[in-house]
Amino acid sequence: MNRMFKSGNPAMLYISLNVIIALLVGIVVLFLDSNFIGTVIRPYLGFPSEISQWPARFYTIVTYAFLHQDLFHLLFNMLWLYWMGNLFLDFLKPRQFQVVYWGGAIVGAFAFALIYNLSPQLSASYATVIGASAAVMAIFSAIATLIPNYSIRLMLFGDVRLKYLLLVYIVIDLIGVSKGSGNIGGNFAHLGGALFGFAYIKLLKSGTDLSSFLIKKPKLKVVRNEVPKKKVDVVNQAEIDAILDKISKTGYENLSAKEKQTLFDASKN
Repeated sequence: MNRMFKSGNPAMLYISLNVIIALLVGIVVLFLDSNFIGTVIRPYLGFPSEISQWPARFYTIVTYAFLHQDLFHLLFNMLWLYWMGNLFLDFLKPRQFQVVYWGGAIVGAFAFALIYNLSPQLSASYATVIGASAAVMAIFSAIATLIPNYSIRLMLFGDVRLKYLLLVYIVIDLIGVSKGSGNIGGNFAHLGGALFGFAYIKLLKSGTDLSSFLIKKPKLKVVRNEVPKKKVDVVNQAEIDAILDKISKTGYENLSAKEKQTLFDASKN
């Protein structure tokens, strides 16, 4: 599991885990307890707004991000995780995905709790939050901050730049907050996730990579009379890593034509 966590495609890993968990919850709801989400999932596995509950429910900072209220909630989050997650991994590394994803989930959970504890209208209420929305929003915000002018094609709207698409989602959440909608806590969680994704890329461009603690330090080896068998592959990988680091700091638009071609050729392999 540790190996899978640091390599491969984490977007597909989390999509798979979320779907499996949703299927198990769905089986319980259909055949054992129709109120299972309200009586077990939310009270014991959702992240609570009440601070006094945090020491006993410390694990909910993780479990809440793997649970969803209904099929539409799950489908919406997983589709965006698939699209934005794979785009993120085209330009950044899996370890960076992990930090942005979980950083967004954590900041989103605390943003949810913050509004419930500071708002006079909500401070007397007890609530929990579930869903991967804050984590997905962090991934979306991060890639939109890294390559804001990258366009994706949307049905009925045509080509839309990521920065405008992100702006629409932020405005929707702000409207939900200002109108005091029934999902005001969820709106704050989304905004918290988006803020973390934005901050991560800004720090990365300034030279601070919050995921650097996941870099595995190479062990020293004594090699005797050995000739590297795939020297070309090593050189090519080093070149790709250098290009990816350049994208992280200055953006895809600042790559030279040769660097873009090198990245394109590598993606085909």
